[in-house]
Amino acid sequence: MEKLFPDADPRILRVVAALRDLVLSVFPGAVESTDAKNLGFGFSTRYRDTVFVIAPHRDHVTLGFAYGAELPDPAGLLEGTGQRHRHIKVRSEESAHASQLRELLSSALTAARERRTRVV
Repeated sequence: MEKLFPDADPRILRVVAALRDLVLSVFPGAVESTDAKNLGFGFSTRYRDTVFVIAPHRDHVTLGFAYGAELPDPAGLLEGTGQRHRHIKVRSEESAHASQLRELLSSALTAARERRTRVV
């Protein structure tokens, strides 16, 4: 993670690594893509195939959900007001291991797979 985000605080890098591990445990076939600010996970490297995005910031890590606005969120974890995307601000490794977060990731992946079969 240090090579991808050399300016990030070590605590933030541990959160990034924990979220990456979580995403890959829920989405083991994910194709990873990176740019200077984000780590993306999807069915391919194309933007339209992106399902999750991890973005480190100074005091938290954002876990983005493509089409998160369509997801049920009984725990109220998702933030954002956009028409499609939502995110969660994760501030600690412990928060990255919350069962509610894993459930939300699973729901998002199921919805993404369903959308993909309708489009393809």
